[in-house]
Amino acid sequence: MILQKPVILLFGKNGQVGFELQRALSPLGLVHAFGRQDCDLANLSQVREIVRQLRPDIIVNASAYTAVDKAESESQVAYLINAAVPSALAEEAASIGALLVHYSTDYVFDGKRSGWYVEDDIPNPQSVYGASKLAGENGIAAVGCRNLIFRTSWVFGAHGGNFAKTILRLAKERESLNVIADQYGAPTSAHLIADVTAQVIAQYWNEVNRESFPYGIYHLVAAGETTWYDYAKYVIAYAEKAGIELRLKSSAIEAIPSINYPLPAPRPSNSKLDSGKLRKTFDLTLPDWHQDMVPVLEKIITV
Repeated sequence: MILQKPVILLFGKNGQVGFELQRALSPLGLVHAFGRQDCDLANLSQVREIVRQLRPDIIVNASAYTAVDKAESESQVAYLINAAVPSALAEEAASIGALLVHYSTDYVFDGKRSGWYVEDDIPNPQSVYGASKLAGENGIAAVGCRNLIFRTSWVFGAHGGNFAKTILRLAKERESLNVIADQYGAPTSAHLIADVTAQVIAQYWNEVNRESFPYGIYHLVAAGETTWYDYAKYVIAYAEKAGIELRLKSSAIEAIPSINYPLPAPRPSNSKLDSGKLRKTFDLTLPDWHQDMVPVLEKIITV
């Protein structure tokens, strides 16, 4: 039996992940994509009305309040976008039997453990941003709709702002740079996140018995680990090898402890997420972060 293609509703189309999701989801079905100019996320009634009008089979929420430091002073809007919106979408999804796909973050953990975080580890966010994202997870779980929550970390892409682009910009302006060397994680491309999302959604849509589908929280990150310092050196070394003219040499990047670079919102010192559950459940292979980064860096440096 050939299934009719699903109607997919995407929120956050202009973000790093949302931009790539438009590409990755379009072969699967009819995608209705909304950005800030199309939908005011602060207006929950408008968000709900869009769902009710379109009655999608799948809702993908790539929208988020991601200004980590600003969230410390704008907690109300952070909780509105990161908690109230996902909860409202979960309620609407439950009412029409739709699948809700949502994205969360390593910031739900305090970063104090030494190993890799698995999905069942107890969250303990240290910032408003992390707490608001955890509230979003909990809101979806409380509603109990069909849902997939992908926690990811250190997201980068050719579209939008991110660490890799910032480092390359600074490398053209400065001859020296200090970068934190005691925070660990895995850079993960928006391209990879979107592709994995599409693969899992395809498995869901082709599932005969969706009641037994393995819904829930999954960690979605590239393989391996690094620090912001080594990440920066890798980006600069790649650009140097590509012949990009830079004032900053990779050898001129200095490693510093995070205590020397205080920010309004604490960052987890350990953002290492174990993606074993995702890989095993959906029979996926995730690339090493170096491999994941190469095609994105190629796009960034040629722009």
